[in-house]
Amino acid sequence: MTTIILCPVDGSEHAAKGLALAANLARLKGAHLTICAINLAVGGARGPTIKLWTEDEAAGLLAKAEAAAIAAGATDVATAELVSSTAAPAIIAYAEEIGADQIVMGTGDKRGLKRLVLGSVAAEVAGQAGCSVTVAR
Repeated sequence: MTTIILCPVDGSEHAAKGLALAANLARLKGAHLTICAINLAVGGARGPTIKLWTEDEAAGLLAKAEAAAIAAGATDVATAELVSSTAAPAIIAYAEEIGADQIVMGTGDKRGLKRLVLGSVAAEVAGQAGCSVTVAR
């Protein structure tokens, strides 16, 4: 039985599709939904850590996602900002930390050479997570 759903968001259209599905599943199953934003960071060892978003931008992204989930009927919603240099391992580790039964996420429309070169966070999460993963398109 699904009781804790994790949904990573980044403000993109494909992430919004994953969020809509996650919110609907949380509503239907009476599950807790945690929405996380992976604030990608570079640097740090010998220089400053530079994040993709400022704290205000990350908070705004999460607030917008939380409002959308509640509007879609999810009633038990939490948010978290994760700072990491890589998205997929951060998502997987956080899912384990909160005891998520399911990860629901969107995926872009990368195909062929683009996907080989760029990879896919959703594919990496699906292949390595210790819980069920649902990918929305």
